[in-house]
Amino acid sequence: MKARIGAREIDQKKNGVYIVLEAGATHCGLESAKKLVDVAKNAGADAIKFQLLYADRLMADKSVKFEYEYLEIDADGNERFVFTKERLYDILKRRELQPAEWRELKAYCDKANLVIFSTATFRDEVDFLVDELGINSIKINSSDINELEFIRYCSLKGVNIQFDTGNADLWEIERAVIEAENAGADNIVIHLCPSGYPTRLESINLRMIGTLKRMFPDYSVAFSDHSPGWEMDIAAVALGADMVEKTITLDRSIKSCEHSFSLEQADAIRFVRSIRDIETALGSTRRVIPSALRNKRKSTRRSPYALREIKAGETIRIEDFEFKRPGYGITGEDFAFFRNKRLIRDLGAGEVLTYESI
Repeated sequence: MKARIGAREIDQKKNGVYIVLEAGATHCGLESAKKLVDVAKNAGADAIKFQLLYADRLMADKSVKFEYEYLEIDADGNERFVFTKERLYDILKRRELQPAEWRELKAYCDKANLVIFSTATFRDEVDFLVDELGINSIKINSSDINELEFIRYCSLKGVNIQFDTGNADLWEIERAVIEAENAGADNIVIHLCPSGYPTRLESINLRMIGTLKRMFPDYSVAFSDHSPGWEMDIAAVALGADMVEKTITLDRSIKSCEHSFSLEQADAIRFVRSIRDIETALGSTRRVIPSALRNKRKSTRRSPYALREIKAGETIRIEDFEFKRPGYGITGEDFAFFRNKRLIRDLGAGEVLTYESI
């Protein structure tokens, strides 16, 4: 079956796109995390995502460097993107929230009536999120797609499982899903999440959404976007993505990973509105023409208008009519059927031929 987060089934065709705004990479403590909750709520998102991690525990080698792009804005407002390297340990350290802060953040989201979920990296972190905080969706990092024991443990919790696939091979994704299924999971979201900070166009491969849908027809497919703007998200929705995830920030010029391609508050509002608009525009696979439009189109279609006065009892002949707008009389295709029939009333020159006249 399609994935569910709480009571909501994650199925674009049934319920529209499930919009997630990511804040785990762009907050710098509890207060900024709360402000990002406000951004997500005001934008009209369905959920907000965070990351539960502790850098000292996760990073065995604290010297590992990570390359990303940040945004510089000069005094004249000109933008320049700059690549830099920083210790991954330092990047992750900024994302930490302590247990008491997590409790306060969860309560803040509950009060805002905004769904919150998170990634986790260790079993006890999953226990804390699910058993203590009551979070009902766990996202597994793309770097953990091969952590099969951890995947099984998460799946045993009976909550929604989201797989971030990053640059994983298809067989690795399939193996991870099978491990989850074998542990009893049937509530799964599979993300197309192109790598890169920001992602390069040639790395996005949006057609993979169709591939994942064919490979996993029973589950929901999402798109996690690391590119600037939201053109790729619009395309993903058009290709059938059930969920989109986009990073938000309080300031794109913060010199840290993921801020440069994230959405500030005004853009977050436009992002959500754009997704909702494209949902409406996608419409139905059937040709549905509202009655108001059917009536309106008569003004641009044509009907037969008499070229001369024609008396009741005379035969309808094509040479006595010219087809003009508006089409308030019989249609062109019906004229062929009524040809050589007789009028039951007089028809003045320039008058439209109606069904009541025949």
